[in-house]
Amino acid sequence: MSNSIATIKRWRVQIFAITWLAYAAFYFTRKAFSVAKLGIAEDPSFHLDKMAMANMDAIYLAAYAVGQFTWGMLADRFGPRVVVLGGLLISAGAAVVMGSFATLPIFATCMLIQGLAQSTGWSGLCKNIGAFFPAIQRGRVLGLWSSCYAFGGLVASPFAGWWAYDLIGTWHAAFFSSAAVVALVAVLFFIFQRNTPEDVGLPAVEPEPELSAAEIDAQKGMSIWTPLKEILRNRTVLTLGLAYFLLKPARYAILLWGPVIVFEQMPSVGKIGAAIVPTSFELAGLLGPVLIGLASDKLFGARRMPACVLSLVALTVALGFFMGAMHTGSVLLVVALLFVMGLTLYGPDSMISSTAAIDFGTAKAAATASGFVNGCGSVGAILGGLLPGYFDTVTVFIVFAGCAMFSAVVLLPHWNSRPAVIESSEEQTPVQDLKALRT
Repeated sequence: MSNSIATIKRWRVQIFAITWLAYAAFYFTRKAFSVAKLGIAEDPSFHLDKMAMANMDAIYLAAYAVGQFTWGMLADRFGPRVVVLGGLLISAGAAVVMGSFATLPIFATCMLIQGLAQSTGWSGLCKNIGAFFPAIQRGRVLGLWSSCYAFGGLVASPFAGWWAYDLIGTWHAAFFSSAAVVALVAVLFFIFQRNTPEDVGLPAVEPEPELSAAEIDAQKGMSIWTPLKEILRNRTVLTLGLAYFLLKPARYAILLWGPVIVFEQMPSVGKIGAAIVPTSFELAGLLGPVLIGLASDKLFGARRMPACVLSLVALTVALGFFMGAMHTGSVLLVVALLFVMGLTLYGPDSMISSTAAIDFGTAKAAATASGFVNGCGSVGAILGGLLPGYFDTVTVFIVFAGCAMFSAVVLLPHWNSRPAVIESSEEQTPVQDLKALRT
């Protein structure tokens, strides 16, 4: 028994590490184009103006949204190993092509491929984590795990920029260096990743309900659309999708337009300062998912919504005060508010898109649920990239504050919702034995 416990703990550490690394790696090929834009703008041999670059981003985000809706179903059917590994390899290949051939049709095609390839990551890897950790631990585990995308976003751009403009001296290197990182991680993923504890001879972390022979036969013959049909009948998952759609525009507006917004409102900080100030938002993204995961497990007994609702209310206040803070001219105040916004946005962002989606999507449709919720958010991300270009910044942040508040309101009726597996466990298990579920 002790050997079995030691083995599952080792596999949990291994799966946590390799899936964290895999999703962080996707950000290298995701950020390569944003770094390459600086050199492309000055390259006389490749004319790509700002409007064309924006269109490339829109192609990517649209493909990413479509991929979120579809890859989750395939990950439920064929497993994360096949889907995510394929995504890593295709993403690396597309980056190599973009670094090799500077033409508009090739870039547009590769951005489409990148969007589809990179969207394999979230739903499949969340399902992978969910298979190795029980629901009662999932809040803090996925909260810590979700730091992968904040970390990836922080290191990918400086890495690609160093290779492109300091070491090699050409924007092409941004794509080649990023592709090399993703290809290396794909090899590690192939070696160290497994889909479920059963794949390594261990029992499932949470017992599946016993099925009759007829039910087993029906499951074997079900189509890949069956989990999606179940998700579309799941009111909690639909609510999570709506909440995430409302939440995602603010995050992507700050990520894509943060330096521009800061420079327009506070030109005295200069262009370099305007690029540095918004990093406090992403730095907070490392901490927000961890704190909200701990709160949901330890303070709210695996209830995901209370922590999300409280965080979204705080986000609403921060968004509402942001423009006023910039008008004061205080860099310190702006940095502090961006940090608070990152803390209160990345927390519910990770909770809604990973832990809650897996909990309420159930084990069989975990990837489909996560993909559906993330697909809804990705549609919102497109708006986050577009709205700051069409409306004044004050109006945009008022809209974002209203969206954050409405997101909290739609989650409020689900305040006491908990994963069915925990509810059933507490009905069948004495309170003093619940510690067993946590090992």
